[in-house]
Amino acid sequence: MSLTEAIITYHDLLTDTMADDTQAQLDDQLRSRGLFFGDRPLCTVLRPRFLTPEQYNFMRAGIRPLLTAFEKISHAAVADREFRAQFGLFDWEESLIHVDPGYRVHAPLSRLDSFFITEGDALELKFTEYNAEVPAASAYNDVLNEVFFGLPVMGQFLRHYAIRPVPTRHSVLHVLLSAYKEWATGRAAPAKPQIAILDWGEVPTRSEFELFLQYFNSQGLECRIVDPRHVEYRGGALYDGEGFRIDLIYKRVLITELIEICGIDGPVVQAVRNGDVCMVNPFACKLLYKKASLAVLSDERNAGLFSEREAAAIGEHIPWTRVVEERTTTYRGLPVDLIPFIHKYREQFVLKPNDDYGGRGIVLGWQTNSSGWEAAVQTALETPHVVQERVRIPNEPYPSLVDGRLQIYNRMLDTAPFVFYGEYTDGCLTRLSTDPLLNVSAGGGSTVPTFIVEKRFAR
Repeated sequence: MSLTEAIITYHDLLTDTMADDTQAQLDDQLRSRGLFFGDRPLCTVLRPRFLTPEQYNFMRAGIRPLLTAFEKISHAAVADREFRAQFGLFDWEESLIHVDPGYRVHAPLSRLDSFFITEGDALELKFTEYNAEVPAASAYNDVLNEVFFGLPVMGQFLRHYAIRPVPTRHSVLHVLLSAYKEWATGRAAPAKPQIAILDWGEVPTRSEFELFLQYFNSQGLECRIVDPRHVEYRGGALYDGEGFRIDLIYKRVLITELIEICGIDGPVVQAVRNGDVCMVNPFACKLLYKKASLAVLSDERNAGLFSEREAAAIGEHIPWTRVVEERTTTYRGLPVDLIPFIHKYREQFVLKPNDDYGGRGIVLGWQTNSSGWEAAVQTALETPHVVQERVRIPNEPYPSLVDGRLQIYNRMLDTAPFVFYGEYTDGCLTRLSTDPLLNVSAGGGSTVPTFIVEKRFAR
């Protein structure tokens, strides 16, 4: 099936009247369902992202060996201080990664961020970051699925194509409960946990927490959205400010921010450290959250750790990445002096802080002049950074109403599949932008649901 043909069919259905009706319903649904990032609507276009079954299966197959490789380096890092040095942990992180979470997997809920070229038969998939700490947007994605199914234009499109969503809220809940069950073994813990969605009260993603709250409640579980500043640890239990006992934390707060604001001996850390509450993801997820985790995968010094299948997946799907430091390494099989090399070929590389999010601190060599790049490399030598090879960024046409008129123009897009139990992929987040950073939290862009599409054939 031709993906281009499906996209053209959808766009052709957007007559002036159909586009107006579709936009009006989309606006109404976004408002009524709370689909906003802060005060910005989550979606600003009129078409979902489509993938063919073949493309979706290619993505899932490519991810599986990478997940075993990520878990392998994470557990090796906890066990071996010398190996762990490659990740660039701070002293306080060193102490926390040894806290036993009560279950084995270091990143049971995660999201891989990638760029997926789907032009023609040649598929190219490159993973540029591993969001192993607070993988957001699962609930947003599920509700956007429902919204787009009800749009007027979709009713017409479904006469020509069959589409299916890949929802993920249920998988988030299954992972949380599975981790809790493993943690609870041998403990006098309730069979049905009381859940806290943990993050600051003022974050722009609070509307997604509300969606998770509604979903967890619908499944018969008591849940609260809890600010870490308003918890108390007493008598071997953790409580929110209203006395709600917390058995299971769905951690959405960043660990760094939690420690900076509440301290290394704050109530949440004490309760987790003492085994009095189960937290997902655990402190050890910081290892894989570091941008250096991709450098650990792709560095020739670590090649002996991986199976043949893992090594092949790393070579195909992980762009060349190195921690920025004075050293000799290899690039496409040839030895290079790292710093002079990235100075000389800046247009081929991007610099990323080792521990940040939302596109902050990222420097794109091809959008920076020589003096700016030299300054950025110097900063990268002084504070932990990685350098990563530039990858191709795909684009697709998306329709939107601008000043009452339908406009269709190309937007860059990423592909961010959700990962569960550190084992498999279901569903994915798609973000659109005219900026190559492609990050909604950076202040722009749009999120769209992702559907698997197949052509209907006449009998």
